Amino acid sequence: MILHGGEPLLAGPARLRRVCEELGSALDGVAELDLRIHTNGVQLGPRYLDLFDEFGVKVGISLDGDRVANDRHRRYADGRTSHPQVLKAVDLLRQERYRHLNLGLLCTVDVRNDPVAVFDALAELEPPLVDFLLPHATWDDPPLRPDRAATPYADWLLAVFDRWQERGRPIPVRFFSSILSSLTGGPSLTESLGLAPTDLVVVETDGKLEQVDSLKSAYEGAAATGFDVFTHSFDDVAAHPGVRARQLGLAGVSEECRGCPVVRSCGGGLYTHRYRSANDFDNPSVYCADLAALVRGVEDRTAQALGSPAVSDPAALDAEQRELTRTFLARLNAELAEPAGEPWASAWASLVELEASGAGAAELERVLAHPYTASWVRGTLADLYAGRGVEVSAEVARLSASVAAAALRAGLDAPVPVPFTDGRLHLPTLGTLRAAGPGERGEALLRALPGGCAARSGDAPERRVERFDADGAHWEAVRTVGGGGAPLLALDDLDPYRDCFGTAPAPRLAEDDVQRHARRFAEAWKLLHEAAPSLGAVMARSLAVLTPVLGPPADDAGPAHGALGIDGTGEARDVALGLLRGFRRAALRAREDVVDLYALDGAWEHRSPWRAEKVPFSVLLAETFERTATGLLDPRLMRGVPEALETLESAAELTVDGKQLLLALRKEADGQVATVSAGKSAAR
Repeated sequence: MILHGGEPLLAGPARLRRVCEELGSALDGVAELDLRIHTNGVQLGPRYLDLFDEFGVKVGISLDGDRVANDRHRRYADGRTSHPQVLKAVDLLRQERYRHLNLGLLCTVDVRNDPVAVFDALAELEPPLVDFLLPHATWDDPPLRPDRAATPYADWLLAVFDRWQERGRPIPVRFFSSILSSLTGGPSLTESLGLAPTDLVVVETDGKLEQVDSLKSAYEGAAATGFDVFTHSFDDVAAHPGVRARQLGLAGVSEECRGCPVVRSCGGGLYTHRYRSANDFDNPSVYCADLAALVRGVEDRTAQALGSPAVSDPAALDAEQRELTRTFLARLNAELAEPAGEPWASAWASLVELEASGAGAAELERVLAHPYTASWVRGTLADLYAGRGVEVSAEVARLSASVAAAALRAGLDAPVPVPFTDGRLHLPTLGTLRAAGPGERGEALLRALPGGCAARSGDAPERRVERFDADGAHWEAVRTVGGGGAPLLALDDLDPYRDCFGTAPAPRLAEDDVQRHARRFAEAWKLLHEAAPSLGAVMARSLAVLTPVLGPPADDAGPAHGALGIDGTGEARDVALGLLRGFRRAALRAREDVVDLYALDGAWEHRSPWRAEKVPFSVLLAETFERTATGLLDPRLMRGVPEALETLESAAELTVDGKQLLLALRKEADGQVATVSAGKSAAR
């Protein structure tokens, strides 16, 4: 609740005390009261601040900058300046005993003031926050534009932004933070910008319930609802058509705004500033040109710094994915530590100990970076958060097996216990151990041997694995394919969490089938390398695992980063297309995991060159991203890509990272078109 103006301190300390007491008493046990007051600061002194300290009332002060700026609008009736009194109030709020009450400063823009002088004066006061407001104006009563300048308010605010940047952003500026947030896919942080719904109701001194008071500058009675506190509730106000109109988000702005690329950042501007008597509020803001220039100016100045390296650098994307898996694993630990009890705690302690060691830490990183570690962690968390529940013993077994695999790879002497079911346990990245007979459950104690391991379960004889890279009496190894120009990849047909391609994974392959997959992979890779050597190099660096699957992977599958499903039954060209398609889908999803490429997906629909119906941005992006790559093998798939790129590049959903991705995609597509044209010319 905000005690607002004109100037609320004119009520005096006694009346303000009564207000605080009444509100606190009425809401006690009903809601937490966040009480605030906004003042010009002229009368603010210790007697008010002691009162506000008693009731926890936060204080914001209006200050338009240095003395010159302040005196343009804030003089006493006799012409005296009020600036010294406001500075005294600000200094009081900076004192240790009142600092917790300080909300910051509110500055109304006047383009006749020096923007740098204004910012420097505000920054010198070290407020916890500064917010800038555009002066209220409408199409019927437009704002001041000296010399008929096209975008004076954008120019003024960008000068402030440049100074803010130059000084290292010494104070938070909400107006700028809101734009930066929206550019990276985040929400608006102020009512003046963005598409967030309004959440304000004004209670006038006579008890009338009204809409936000800035509407009064549009026309007489614009804020009225016809409601009052004596006969109506706040729910009544929330249902008022005027309030509803400001809670529609994108649907609540004008048609012109809905098609504008910067609408997510500006939100059509403050509702009041859209008013024109001919058609009420169904217009862009009277500051439309300024807001567009401001958003684009901020983006031009910050896009490189705001953008994530993970969008264009495969190594950075790999690192982000590894960090994400670690983050999810920590969440899984928080969820399972209590229900799983001592077995989980023991395995987790071993993991922590391993991470603190030298060789053990490096090998643990390799196991955690395995694509199916990510599949396990994400799938388990998804089940937990969806309320489906999980089999705790299976989660303990996987965590223990991951720790054991890392310890064995590092050749550490300390034995590691791993639970097993049906007589088998899988060591991620290595293979599957038959620790006991079929149907048996228990725990195997594993210790490292040179190139292998030994396992003991209960009183049974010790079982030895002489070599991890070859099948043995009690061991099924993760085999490899590739070499001879193709990347050397694990052919993983064992991991229990490899079922992530939207089609069934193949069971353990016979040796003849392994050789068939190896030949088909080599043939497919040769085609890939010839058609797309640069993309092939990226794939070679990013891929770690191939998993045989029974049929083509599904379009909507969410494969783990670094793994591809391979259906080796088709011709080499079909396999190559499948690998390329799967890689691009996984690569886009991996980026979407760690950065916001777009926001408000589904709020707009776009024409797709390949569908009869319109589609959300995410669908068009995925199709275009895939076809730009697969068109290297089949140029027919490039049809429609240039048109799709034009649509994507002008979309309002795009963030700075999304634009960076599209820039790279445009370069790929342009290279494709040039290559195809050259080929046609040569043929003629």
